[in-house]
Amino acid sequence: MADNDKPTLGRVLIYTDGGCIGNPGPGGWAAVLRYGDHEKELSGRFQDTTNNRMELRAAIEALEALKRPCAIDLYTDSSYVRNGITQWIHGWRRNGWRTANKKPVKNRDLWLRLLAALDRHRTAGGIEWHWTKGHAGNPLNERVDELANGAARSVTTADPVDREEQVDVGEALFQ
Repeated sequence: MADNDKPTLGRVLIYTDGGCIGNPGPGGWAAVLRYGDHEKELSGRFQDTTNNRMELRAAIEALEALKRPCAIDLYTDSSYVRNGITQWIHGWRRNGWRTANKKPVKNRDLWLRLLAALDRHRTAGGIEWHWTKGHAGNPLNERVDELANGAARSVTTADPVDREEQVDVGEALFQ
């Protein structure tokens, strides 16, 4: 087991991945959660989505699966997710969910959901975000890649579509 496959004492170790067959296209997300001797695998699928939405969903679903606030080390091979949550999101929020180029932030619905999931864990030691190189032999990263790809390959027309919700935050408060 590699060093970053072992949870630090008192911290939950999470690996996430997401992807699509085509982009957009059928997609899957996956996560492995490890705490002490306990391990849980999660995965899900959507018939029409993007790779970035699946990467975000993997992190969200993993964080929402925890039964209580925890200190977490979360590993992702998605620079989009890691940079988005550790760097870009602060500017997006200041700019009314607009990018530096004044364009609406893509996947805002999932970024908001990720922020809510993170908020729950702040009091327990928060989350350390780690980037890991994909397809580089890390056993847990390879496992979540396998689970996410398996989920994407098993998509049927009965599975939900995953499109960005275009609801304004202010409007959502009054519906």
